[in-house]
Amino acid sequence: MSRIADLIKEFAPNGVQFKTLGDIAKLVRGNGMPKTDLTDEGVGAIHYGQIYTRYGVWTTSTISFVEPATAAKLAEAAPGDIIITNTSENVEDVGKAVAWLGEEPIVTGGHATVIKHDQDPKFLSYWFQSESFFAQKKALATGTKVIDISAKQLAKVRVPVPPLEVQREIVRILDHFAELEAELEAELQSELEARRRQYAFYRDELLTSSEHRGVRKIPLGQLADFKYGFTASAANTGAYRFLRITDITPWGQLSADGAKYVEPSSTAREYVVEPGDLLMARTGATYGKTMLVGSDEPPAVYASFLIRIRFKQPNVLPAYYWHFAQSDLYWSQARAMVSTGGQPQFNANVLKLVEIPVPSVEEQERMVNMLDKFNALVNDLSVSLPAELTARRQQYKFYRDRLLTFEDATA
Repeated sequence: MSRIADLIKEFAPNGVQFKTLGDIAKLVRGNGMPKTDLTDEGVGAIHYGQIYTRYGVWTTSTISFVEPATAAKLAEAAPGDIIITNTSENVEDVGKAVAWLGEEPIVTGGHATVIKHDQDPKFLSYWFQSESFFAQKKALATGTKVIDISAKQLAKVRVPVPPLEVQREIVRILDHFAELEAELEAELQSELEARRRQYAFYRDELLTSSEHRGVRKIPLGQLADFKYGFTASAANTGAYRFLRITDITPWGQLSADGAKYVEPSSTAREYVVEPGDLLMARTGATYGKTMLVGSDEPPAVYASFLIRIRFKQPNVLPAYYWHFAQSDLYWSQARAMVSTGGQPQFNANVLKLVEIPVPSVEEQERMVNMLDKFNALVNDLSVSLPAELTARRQQYKFYRDRLLTFEDATA
């Protein structure tokens, strides 16, 4: 911060001026370019919808392209220009910007504006992430279901215009913060993946070793009963939580986010889950995904695209089956049996044929105890990773906003 203060003192002794975006830039509103125009080669193009999810503060290459004849009709962004969104479903995304730093001009279409300026492009694009810009765009945006901030309204936004030397120093610092955040995320994800591989290795080793020891494999249909779920209109409140495929995480846990509910009825009561029940996704890309209902779960019923597995004999522990349902031994059978015409289907008749090694209950308890510990390590890291990344991002946001906040010399 002292370096920036020194630069401001040297190059802007009277303070940083604020100007409207319309005073320092030419704003060119895009038009056309539906997604159907996008191709894999041609003239580089940035669709406004991609700015929300596919681009960061700046980019030197485009994900999509358009034919040259199409490009001739669209708004052009030269190297150094900024493309900013004009429309979104929420105020957070509207006004998201990306600086184009490639070597050749590209194009953009409707719901976006090209900002042509003579400032440092990264500095402006970083500033469009700041709390100062957020407060202004929130006041200028219109609409309820669809939020819009027009090029005319954007031109009214007041922007700090420190000397280029100051802008470049701020960019250098923020680029370094961004690099550190990306490195941390990569390291944490690598650690999580290593934990998952470790759990998978021990799980599959335990199940395979039991098979090699002559443990009898029994078709699941001889061990458990199956029941499809039911269709209901879910609501934000109700007496029963309504468990859907989307409520089960990729690692077979019940997600706490996005819960939906239903009210009790004579039909719903038939589908109330009990501790020890297992729910398996029977269709779609996540077919075979299985969760174990715990004793601390709230009262719940389950949806029609799930199958309830309830063991009718005490010789199989539900927790043992849950670990088995994550294993290669299970998935090698599931993939061979699933129907692939249209959406993958893994129905109860197929599920009954899956063979599960059934060691003694004492051996199952030993295996579950070991695998639960490994799984807990993975889950702990899965929880701590987002928390650590969130803390770092909040720290980054705090320093970014400090760096991009100036006293208005023109006030």
